[in-house]
Amino acid sequence: MIPFDFAYFRPDSAAEAVSLYQELARSGMEPVYYGGGSELLTMARVGNRRFGAVIDIKAIPDCTAIGEEGERFYFGSAVSLGAIERSGLFPLLGRTGARIADHTMQQRITLGGNLAGTIRYRECVLPLLLADAGMTVFTNDGAQSVSIHQIFSGRLDLPTGALLTGCSVSREFARARHGHVKKTKNEKIDYPIATVCALETDGYLRFAVSGVHENPFRDMALEEILNDTRTVPRLRADKIVEELRPGAVSDVYGSSEYRLFAFKRAIMEIFAMEREGAMV
Repeated sequence: MIPFDFAYFRPDSAAEAVSLYQELARSGMEPVYYGGGSELLTMARVGNRRFGAVIDIKAIPDCTAIGEEGERFYFGSAVSLGAIERSGLFPLLGRTGARIADHTMQQRITLGGNLAGTIRYRECVLPLLLADAGMTVFTNDGAQSVSIHQIFSGRLDLPTGALLTGCSVSREFARARHGHVKKTKNEKIDYPIATVCALETDGYLRFAVSGVHENPFRDMALEEILNDTRTVPRLRADKIVEELRPGAVSDVYGSSEYRLFAFKRAIMEIFAMEREGAMV
């Protein structure tokens, strides 16, 4: 049970949602956008989050759409991780989402919720970074299309009241050979000690990481090391680990050394997938 009262709104369009947000904010109601609500409601119930108004975005077509748009695939921000996996449109994104929570929660957690949430791992961003995803953001000025690299640096950075309605990736990246390795401390479904997503394009491996540092990232300088075939894979992995050592996280789930150890194992598994033709 949520221990405070709040107003509930369900707009039919992104323009209405953004306008409503601004109006409620001016009234001091501290509005929040609501998609799946898995994190928002949990935090409210235990007293870690308060708000005066909820703007439910699930009636907004742009937020709930999923499908093909010419040579691109579109995923609305209110689409669940389960629906993305079932669609088969972007297998790497589907596989990544399928390891974030159990099957029941995958039907509630939304793509936008994972990207914008306070849980720092934000694993769904990894495939989007690798695919140079285009993000559709609605503000008072209307819809804007921007690269994910413009609005994501460890976390989603949007103007106050802006609404992420969805994202798209090209068919080329969505269908590219890829690998996904997630290392957890105890269970298959758990917070990551290290998650690595890799995507191959024109013989070049892109990769992105969550769990090792405070926020998920893709580092193109590290990709150059990963793809330097003049050096054997183990030494490439060692060099990347040393580059990541500063800033590696230590917490109750794992020490920095344990995270780096798990990350190296994950990278070596990606190398093995590539070598054995196991990337799909």
